[in-house]
Amino acid sequence: MNLPDVPLFSMLRERMTWLNQRQDVLAQNVANADTPAYVARDLRELDFDQALKSETSGGRLAVTNQRHIAIAPQQMSKFEDYETPDQESNPDGNAVSLEAEMIKVSDTQAQFQAAANLYAKTMTMMKTAIGH
Repeated sequence: MNLPDVPLFSMLRERMTWLNQRQDVLAQNVANADTPAYVARDLRELDFDQALKSETSGGRLAVTNQRHIAIAPQQMSKFEDYETPDQESNPDGNAVSLEAEMIKVSDTQAQFQAAANLYAKTMTMMKTAIGH
């Protein structure tokens, strides 16, 4: 069994990928805080309910035991971004609030660290379980 292919690891990797891409979008917002007519952008949150529905409606969810259900996350090649004007525009048309963007950056960093810690702890637990 390849440990990185375990559904929990796949979901954590997907979450960390989303957080990494969100950090890139937020960094672009901060970098363009003085660019005329620039509107802040963000990534849409991953929707667990929608992912579950797509897995069950496509016939990919297989239940082999009543107590065990393995759900592998659908691989997304691109996350959806959207404009988030979080304040009124400046006279030059810029709609980026540095304070709001830095709060989002800090929150994203904390979420990434939590996911990375969970990934590492789970990997350690799996290695202990198999005797390595």
